[in-house]
Amino acid sequence: MSADTIADRLRQQIATATSRRAFLRQAGLATAAVGATGALAACAQGDAAQANQATPGGAADHSGGAMAARPAPAAPAPGGEGVYGGLTLEQARARADAMDAMHEKGVKAFPAKTQGMGNQVLDPRLDKGVKVFELTARPMKWETEPGKFVYAWAYNEQVPGPQIRVTEGDRVRVVIKNELPESTAIHFHGVVLPIAQDGVPFITQPPVKPGESYTYEFTAKNAGSHMYHSHINAAKQVGSGLLGAFIIEPKRPRAIEKVDVDYVMVLNDGVHGYTLNGKGFPATEPIKAKLGQKVRVRFMNEGMMIHPMHLHGMPMTVIDKDGWAQPAPWKCDTLNIAPGERWDVVIDCDNPGVWAFHCHILPHAEGEHGMFGMVTALIVEK
Repeated sequence: MSADTIADRLRQQIATATSRRAFLRQAGLATAAVGATGALAACAQGDAAQANQATPGGAADHSGGAMAARPAPAAPAPGGEGVYGGLTLEQARARADAMDAMHEKGVKAFPAKTQGMGNQVLDPRLDKGVKVFELTARPMKWETEPGKFVYAWAYNEQVPGPQIRVTEGDRVRVVIKNELPESTAIHFHGVVLPIAQDGVPFITQPPVKPGESYTYEFTAKNAGSHMYHSHINAAKQVGSGLLGAFIIEPKRPRAIEKVDVDYVMVLNDGVHGYTLNGKGFPATEPIKAKLGQKVRVRFMNEGMMIHPMHLHGMPMTVIDKDGWAQPAPWKCDTLNIAPGERWDVVIDCDNPGVWAFHCHILPHAEGEHGMFGMVTALIVEK
């Protein structure tokens, strides 16, 4: 489904699909130009607040981004309280029209094109039966949303880093080459492996200094959704992009694991703002399925905040936590993902449409100027 088709589908779902110009004619607002100008100015007061929402923490935040930005209080309308906040009906509608236009613009742009795509599956090379994955860590510029480029530290020039998929029992070798201006290392989060391969400098290995390479090798024992990331100066390095998904497929999948779409969603909230797979709305990637298909979503929180992920229109069936099967599957529509956690859910796509899918800490997803950050959609096609 193309971006134009998605935009068309979204437009069809808007019940009040009249144009702004038609609305103005119907409401007799052609004489409200002065009020509209004032409304636009009032909306513009939220620019700084919106920027603060899109980038976790503020000038006084020394948490490395772990403090959630608070939404700005609503700008008082002229006249203050009462019906329409003291505005005339014409002024109130013009103000609403100006804000609605900003919301509509973001929705119509989804999914917006940007440079680069992270979380791409990395094919291994085979060396006498060992699956070898080669990673290079280096600084780069990364586009998180249209026109917004950030300074990133990335594996193989993508954020998140390449998705590594192996099968239970595989012998795995990961080689990291350091082209950063400081030392690094890789920790395989959730993977059961020998202590020497755990990737924690000065506890299990020396740091990998600039210009050096380091090799990790182990047998993939525990099937499930895992992660890999830096474990030195991690608040900076992981927040800047040194992270990725490490999936160990089971030799014998459970019946509930047999799905049509298997999607990894990496959450982050570091210096790049609130992102899903390295992008912020409207540049996030929609999840697509046909009516009747089953979708598995593997949530992975590489950030420093909790993110309750909410799906509209359908429940999620929770099957795994941190790679381990739940005692019994259970349903929800909002699932809280804490830092370091991985949750696997299966969605029965029995309700057609474009369904919003977002973090329900609202300053991570929507503000006066529209949706941003941790927002995407599940598109179920007939």
